[in-house]
Amino acid sequence: MAVPILPGQTEHWHRFCDTLTGEKSNEYKASREKLEVRECVFLQHTPQGDLVIVTLEGNDPESALTRFAQGRDTFTQWFINEVKTIHGLDLTSPPRESMPELYADTGEIHASTY
Repeated sequence: MAVPILPGQTEHWHRFCDTLTGEKSNEYKASREKLEVRECVFLQHTPQGDLVIVTLEGNDPESALTRFAQGRDTFTQWFINEVKTIHGLDLTSPPRESMPELYADTGEIHASTY
């Protein structure tokens, strides 16, 4: 997913990520393990503004998003509130049309030795 950062929220996004990879890293990892997804997050600067690109790898990432949105634990509620502030996106009712469509996949990468 490509999600725009609201104007003026990029520094907030950096602090949010610092918290995810710092003091809340165990909760973050446990959350994604429970959802059975691997999450990768990228920051993309563009002339139109900053975007966050999120990839979810797993057997059923769409279902994982739905299950996450239903979470009532402290970490999930904190995460949902931060995303709403930074992106203006309400994860408790994500629009279905926002899910990206896969058009190409080169498959697994196998390391070679030289």
